[in-house]
Amino acid sequence: MVHAPAPPPPYIHCEDLFKIYKSDDLEVVALRGLDLRVERGEMMAIVGASGSGKSTLLNILAGLDQPSAGRIRVGDRDLLTMREEDLVDYRRRDVGFIWQQTGRNLIPYLGALENIEVPMALEGVPRKVARERALALLDQVGLSSKRKNRPTELSGGEQQRVAIAVALANQPPLLLADEPTGELDSATADEVFALMERLNRETGVTVVIVTHDREITRRVDRVVAMRDGRTSTEIVRRVQFARDEGARVEEFAVVDRSGRLQIPREYLDALDIDRRARVSIEGDRVEVRPEKTQTPERDEKWRR
Repeated sequence: MVHAPAPPPPYIHCEDLFKIYKSDDLEVVALRGLDLRVERGEMMAIVGASGSGKSTLLNILAGLDQPSAGRIRVGDRDLLTMREEDLVDYRRRDVGFIWQQTGRNLIPYLGALENIEVPMALEGVPRKVARERALALLDQVGLSSKRKNRPTELSGGEQQRVAIAVALANQPPLLLADEPTGELDSATADEVFALMERLNRETGVTVVIVTHDREITRRVDRVVAMRDGRTSTEIVRRVQFARDEGARVEEFAVVDRSGRLQIPREYLDALDIDRRARVSIEGDRVEVRPEKTQTPERDEKWRR
């Protein structure tokens, strides 16, 4: 019997991930057993309310913070056990980061071209090679004509496009973006998202975007929603035909490795489910019912 080859491991693999912040006698649990898989070359988004843990997760993926427990691998790197010097190397070589605040991404007294050259200079890339790559990146983001302009001489959208070029300067396999369009109008935000789409498609860079913008579902193939430090739902966008602009969107609840399932709060409120619920298999379905549903009459009413 010929066995099919095993599928490649995910590029990003988080399993039962915890992050606890401690100060004096106070503990804040930002991540509570989070599971997440991201395939190499995927472009996906993470959404969630303030306090859901999405920014904490992004900082850990960027090597700016370390988890308290669990497992997290990016490529062949174990981010839980890496030493500080290895984290510095990871941040320089393996990941590009785009901040929400446009001014935070760029050095204010340097022109666009010089800003893109800085990460390569820190890596010891020869000056001529760095200049050629910086020029090519400026062309990719459509700003060749503004290579000498300083950040104050660029619009917000232009600044973010230069920031994307800076993040990709050392050709990292992972691009992280924290609310990259949070300070932009909708038309400019569309341009920035379209640019990241194109770069993902042309270069194969894995892109993870944290955003409040629900319109992101039109731009990426998968959206993971976070709640209370865990992934709760996934929205998957499926294109049925190559030229089909109206893709089918499906939403799924996420089941982690421990069998935990996050049920949307509005569903729990509608059924008056609090701490406990009745769970049963009915044919090809798993049914979740309120604890107080005890009589056949109430069961039948609930099914209808």
